Amino acid sequence: MFVHRLKGMLFGALPLLVLFLFWQSAAMLLESNNFPSVIQVFTSLHLHLFDGDMLHHLLVTMMRVTVSFVIAMLLGVLIGVMMGAFARLNSAFDSLLVIALNIPALVTIILCYVWFGLVEASAIAAVAINKIPTVVVMVREGARVVDRDLLDVARVFQVSRFRYFFKVYLPQLYPFIMASARSGLSLIWKIVLVVELLGRSEGVGFQLGTFFQFFDIASILAYTLAFVAIILVIEGVIMRPLDRYIARGGYGQS
Repeated sequence: MFVHRLKGMLFGALPLLVLFLFWQSAAMLLESNNFPSVIQVFTSLHLHLFDGDMLHHLLVTMMRVTVSFVIAMLLGVLIGVMMGAFARLNSAFDSLLVIALNIPALVTIILCYVWFGLVEASAIAAVAINKIPTVVVMVREGARVVDRDLLDVARVFQVSRFRYFFKVYLPQLYPFIMASARSGLSLIWKIVLVVELLGRSEGVGFQLGTFFQFFDIASILAYTLAFVAIILVIEGVIMRPLDRYIARGGYGQS
């Protein structure tokens, strides 16, 4: 089992190795400050991580990502369930949902900063507002296709409302919730970086803006690699195992 997993990890790392080799070769051929080599980027990564403030800025950004993600998922699932379960409510708010889906994230960020000030709450609100509509859409579609026969059986056996919702209704939405969570995680951290770039004095986005002013491409790529590594760890340790667990229907075993 261990050998099989090790082979899978090595096979998955092969494209990255090829990318790094191509990157290093291209950098050696171009010999440009605007295209640093892999060695230069990893040297910068080591410098910022152990002799700089990278860890602090990564933690600040991850805090914003986590809080925004939790808020967006809770509100998005709640609204999505309501719209999927009640046709009249869905008809009333469908046009607003379409508008929310198509408002550029940059507009939302600017308005939150102008209306509520350059404070932490504005940054988190801007990120959550941009994510909520996508969660609503996915969960709403799931609520529309729940097994009505199974719900009727639960009613016939007079299952309590608590067990009805958490043991019969909600488990049918788990695949849709998981899909919105996985797609939303990548979306949220991108928006968080824009929020930090525009109006915060800490975080990865703020640092990227500072490095851009000095054309420090190696540091920009170093911070990018560090944050991408964190996201890959979250994806591999939490998201993928949870997705496989839900795909097997393990959530329904009790």
